[in-house]
Amino acid sequence: MSEGQALKVLVVDDTVVFRKIVAEGLAELPHVEVVGTANNGKIAISKIERLTPDLLILDIEMPVMNGLEVLTYIRKEFPNVGAIVLSTLTQKGGEITLKALELGAFDFIPKPKDGTMAENRERIRDTLAPMLRAFVRRVQITNILKGKEYPPSKAREPQRGSAGVVQRMRTAAGQKRTKSELIGIGISTGGPNALAEMLPQLPSDLDVPIVIVQHMPPIFTQSLAVSLNSKCAIEVKEAVDGHPLQPNTALIAPGGKHMKVVAGADGKNRIIRITNDPPENNCKPSVNYLFRSISQHYVGRATGVIMTGMGSDGTIGLKLMKRNGAIVIAQDEASSVVFGMPKEPIEAGIVDVIAPLNKIAEEICRTVR
Repeated sequence: MSEGQALKVLVVDDTVVFRKIVAEGLAELPHVEVVGTANNGKIAISKIERLTPDLLILDIEMPVMNGLEVLTYIRKEFPNVGAIVLSTLTQKGGEITLKALELGAFDFIPKPKDGTMAENRERIRDTLAPMLRAFVRRVQITNILKGKEYPPSKAREPQRGSAGVVQRMRTAAGQKRTKSELIGIGISTGGPNALAEMLPQLPSDLDVPIVIVQHMPPIFTQSLAVSLNSKCAIEVKEAVDGHPLQPNTALIAPGGKHMKVVAGADGKNRIIRITNDPPENNCKPSVNYLFRSISQHYVGRATGVIMTGMGSDGTIGLKLMKRNGAIVIAQDEASSVVFGMPKEPIEAGIVDVIAPLNKIAEEICRTVR
């Protein structure tokens, strides 16, 4: 894929209706070319070499050869071909989707459960549009780091060899503060794999609670919590209303709900509240919603961590946390699948530490010791 060329997409789904909905939705987007369709994974693989797509929109549950098998194959044989998977809003769908992300899928979108064809086409088109832009940008960054094509403006070009280097910003210099008593994490696109790498690096005796907003639909966050809990020394759970904040426990906001920290009945301890308040910047759960509550209840005693993801959710909340004495850690561009969420607070000058993914756990530990 060269700069200026259309993004070539192959649509793979076993139902003719969804192939039509997705293909027609993509056809309405600029700089996107639907080069073909396939009704199962085996046919899709046979078309990849001939059609040379940049990206698959890939159903997971298909006969003959399912989406997971396709991802396994292209990871080995066509590593430059990306995939966004279509998922069902079921417990099984959530578990399979996490496996698809582990196998290299860039992101996923839930299949609509109702609505007319026209409504679903519009919904899928509008959901895919920012994902496709983020995918193209990720390809650009990958090629820059490999010394290839897509030179962007100097202001955005990452320094080669920056992966693994921790940058300590001026905002941290000379600060006198107490150790953090709560870690708040905001994350989106690329999040499940990033969390699966970072959280297991945290020790079992971290001795502070962790609260996490990962942008995901309902059901998927429960599957994510179960998967992460099996990998981590700390305990990882999907949050429930009224849950007390406990050391060495990470609570993930349930998909489709907001999560905030509030004072318990005794006025000393803190608990979780799960709410159905309106979305903020089209996000529910919202990182800003969580971070705003942390800024109020952990003045000078919190660490805010902003990681890979599209958009700018978290920046406003981090500004409030920073104003109230929090330490802010941001993931670097080279290790982010999408640099949107970390980029905004970095450019706003409120970040104390910029770290690659493999150093974030270490930096979190520094703030609580």
